Amino acid sequence: MIGPSIQINGDLSGEEDLIIQGKVQGTIQLKEKSLTVGNKGKVDANVLAHVIIVEGQVTGDLYGSESVAIRKTGNVNGNIVSPKVALEEGCRFKGSIDMDEAAVSKAFGKSASAATSKPDLAPPKPKGPEISGQTKTEIAGASSAEFKSGSAA
Repeated sequence: MIGPSIQINGDLSGEEDLIIQGKVQGTIQLKEKSLTVGNKGKVDANVLAHVIIVEGQVTGDLYGSESVAIRKTGNVNGNIVSPKVALEEGCRFKGSIDMDEAAVSKAFGKSASAATSKPDLAPPKPKGPEISGQTKTEIAGASSAEFKSGSAA
């Protein structure tokens, strides 16, 4: 267990179940075991584990070979790849969910390369028009709009 007063920066890996009530930044790999982010836990990391349960806060992608569950107190800002996903009423989630077996196999089969690389710990950028450059896109029913230097043309 990582207690509420503990802060870890770096990569965690192991062969036993883990409960996090403190803060972890980096990557977490528990391929055959479960990870629980407790209600006081804050994780800024990509996570690869057999079972992932989130009761606290996670910023990063979650790769669960069996399941990922976000409890009602949980807050996840990142993508989920797992064959079974549960989002309890009241939880907060921003990202995408991929429950395809091929995606799970890819995450776990190729040395988990998707989860072992250094994560970008900033929250995922929202999809939408690029404001700083010139981009054409559809916006709220409009056929197209052109953005230039931060203002609509």
